[in-house]
Amino acid sequence: MAEGTSNSMWGGRFAHSPDAIMEAINASIGFDRRMAAEDIAGSRAHAAMLAATGIVSDSDAAAIREGLLTVLSEIEGGEFRFSTALEDIHMNVESRLREVIGAPAGRLHTARSRNDQVATDLRLWLRDRMDASIDGMAALQRALLEQAEAGADWVMPGFTHLQTAQPVTWGHHMLAYVEMLGRDAGRMRDARARLNECPLGAAALAGTSFPIDREMTARDLGFDRPMANSLDAVSARDFALEFLAAASICAVHLSRLAEEIVIWSSAQFRFVALSDRFSTGSSIMPQKKNPDAAELLRAKIGRILGSTVALFTVMKGLPLAYSKDMQEDKEQIFDAADTLLLCLAAMEGMVRDMTANRPALEAAAAAGFSTATDLADWLVRVADLPFRDAHHVTGALVARAEAKGCDLPDLSLAEMQAEHPAITEAVFEVLGVHNSVASRTSFGGTAPAQVRTQIAAWQERLG
Repeated sequence: MAEGTSNSMWGGRFAHSPDAIMEAINASIGFDRRMAAEDIAGSRAHAAMLAATGIVSDSDAAAIREGLLTVLSEIEGGEFRFSTALEDIHMNVESRLREVIGAPAGRLHTARSRNDQVATDLRLWLRDRMDASIDGMAALQRALLEQAEAGADWVMPGFTHLQTAQPVTWGHHMLAYVEMLGRDAGRMRDARARLNECPLGAAALAGTSFPIDREMTARDLGFDRPMANSLDAVSARDFALEFLAAASICAVHLSRLAEEIVIWSSAQFRFVALSDRFSTGSSIMPQKKNPDAAELLRAKIGRILGSTVALFTVMKGLPLAYSKDMQEDKEQIFDAADTLLLCLAAMEGMVRDMTANRPALEAAAAAGFSTATDLADWLVRVADLPFRDAHHVTGALVARAEAKGCDLPDLSLAEMQAEHPAITEAVFEVLGVHNSVASRTSFGGTAPAQVRTQIAAWQERLG
């Protein structure tokens, strides 16, 4: 645009075009072009409403709606030329619409502002990604359930502090992540429900004097209702913050599972193996098989959490209503949504790909005095010891076994009775890892019967 000419999209208020630096910092078309389909959907709904209320003629509205489809086709076909001079997706679309249909295009922006327009576009765009992320969580849950069902009665060590604690089942461990993802999906659905109100018609900040029908546009765009306060409608980004927070929590859960896959696939553990599809080699060490997909996924929480912190920081001090600072919301939301969907797909792929090493799991489950709690519980139930006394006796037996370099089941009855005379031969029935897990029949416990009950409940819930 030549110096000294006004920007036709801005009108007559400004006599000169923006400085190149101002244009660079102001333009958002480099990233908000991703909302082209949503922008055009919102504009088509707005045009239909303007005709229905008599604000514009039916012929002009029809020309606008048809012309917008032409513009969308050009964008989707890669034929559209985006201009930074036109700042954003809204003005790029409107400018091209004027070239396509002429004067009627100038009526499209009646009774709206870019403020309510962008708020609507962003909600539409994010709503679709929320739905996709919920679907991705469900797909990962199904993959975990397949693992759980295959290993409902396989024993493995349960850890606290990454130290062997008690035996659990592989299925039980897989179900822990199914539960986490269920809460993640619940948070996302809750956030989506609060997002699903329509800002369109709030105009710049105060509403409009035109007799618009906001219920109509809200309904046509799939929203539950129009937003009830025009100031709030254009300035609210809590829906985006809520998405980012939910995405961050989900990414933390994915990162924890990724960390376990990294540990489990090591030579020291050998709990699982990943195929070449999710592993890489070393440029210098030919024996290496690295779980790079899990490591990369483990790091992705940094991107999502970074976007969350960035947008919270942008929003924390803004007065009502709209401020240009809010243009910084989109790149954070776009990147976080892309990253979350990629992470969910990658983790689903790894879970379906990984093969659990049942013998290694069972051998590890039996090591490290993992049935010590079962021994203490037996002393309470059978020998009628107070739990603290049973805890002390069991600790003494662990120390005795450790000194001998053996596990608890390898101690003789005489050695056990030396610590407490009430111990009988029956104690050995609870010291095996399979007996241990089978006894944990409380609701939510690791017993195979409980695991299978929870698997069936989740399979029914997911459909």
